[in-house]
Amino acid sequence: MLVDSHCHLDFPDFAEDMEGVLARAAAAGVTKMVTISTRVRRFDDIRRIAEDHAPVWCSVGTHCHHAAEEPEVTRDLLIRLAAHPKVVAIGEAGLDYHYDFSPPEVQLAQFREHIAAARETDLPLVIHSREADDDMARVLEDETEGEGAFPHLLHCFSSGPELARRSLALGGYVSFSGILTFKKSEEVRAIAAEVPLDRLLVETDAPYLAPMPHRGKRCEPAHVAETAKVLAAVKGVTQAEIARATTENFHRLFKKIPT
Repeated sequence: MLVDSHCHLDFPDFAEDMEGVLARAAAAGVTKMVTISTRVRRFDDIRRIAEDHAPVWCSVGTHCHHAAEEPEVTRDLLIRLAAHPKVVAIGEAGLDYHYDFSPPEVQLAQFREHIAAARETDLPLVIHSREADDDMARVLEDETEGEGAFPHLLHCFSSGPELARRSLALGGYVSFSGILTFKKSEEVRAIAAEVPLDRLLVETDAPYLAPMPHRGKRCEPAHVAETAKVLAAVKGVTQAEIARATTENFHRLFKKIPT
């Protein structure tokens, strides 16, 4: 049994093929998946997908790319929407200095609203971090020291080892996507090798980042099996062991999802 901890089933790529996507996931042993919010204004669409399909759960949040577009997103709004029984996480939110689609100070302010909501609800915060390692680590540490710990997950990890180390020291989890399988991802695999087995998750970030041998095609939840296969090799364990560990970690973090 496998789970996909991060996909985007509300994206247009899946509009005409939802039943096929879910059927192929089931055939690959992927029994549960979390479709991740990138815009609170589209939360109703995400919620409906989760309501209509038993294996699918969802989050609520605004991606840092869209932080400037949704200034109305506050901790109170997130907390209210997170009361829905199928909402199992806050986010994704964070810092992205590669594209800089929203000003850094706006990203940071809204990221702190998401952190506050995660702390209040005790739901995991799904974190997007790109080319912002130092600031991300500093915010995680400052928030934990100042207001208290909160559950969090560094999704689609492609940052440096120091961010992983500092997040893990705060009780965080790290999730690896199809990037792990890419030929030039030696550093990512080296970091994955050092992450404790009880803090690892796998994901697709579908429709993006299809793992080998599907690279260049639309990614979908079934493909998480390929990432799990590589992760097992990196960790020196069997595929069954990595499936069991990542699924147990998934349920420990996403506590609202029944085991």
